[in-house]
Amino acid sequence: MLYLAIGCAALALVVWGSRGSQILKQDRWRLLSGAMALAAFSGAAFVGLRGGWGKAVVLVVVGLWLLVSARRSGLGPGKPRAVERGAMSLAEARSVLGVEDGATPAEIKAAYSRLMRMAHPDKGGTAGLAAQLNAARDRLLKG
Repeated sequence: MLYLAIGCAALALVVWGSRGSQILKQDRWRLLSGAMALAAFSGAAFVGLRGGWGKAVVLVVVGLWLLVSARRSGLGPGKPRAVERGAMSLAEARSVLGVEDGATPAEIKAAYSRLMRMAHPDKGGTAGLAAQLNAARDRLLKG
């Protein structure tokens, strides 16, 4: 238990000393967080078998928090960037949506709806692709 407290204190000092700069890239943070969760669960099992149920519960909660933080996306540079409005040309927007040069607003909206049903993050797509589709639709409908 003492070693776990020393490790947490050392990690807190490293995070506090970084003052907002990125310490670990996303993949390394996820690996470290997963390893720390495993250590917390192992410590909880050891302490629980020796009769320290209160400490075991605390270690399980810490392990669950670390496990959730390892699974969370968007912690680092891997987070997709939104496409800036106006950064996409008309030709690129037509290419993304797959519409012709003189497409009507109804055709643009139909192509957007068809593609968004497949590319939406809730349907297995990515946030970056959905952002591109949104930017292409906005560019074609406004300009």
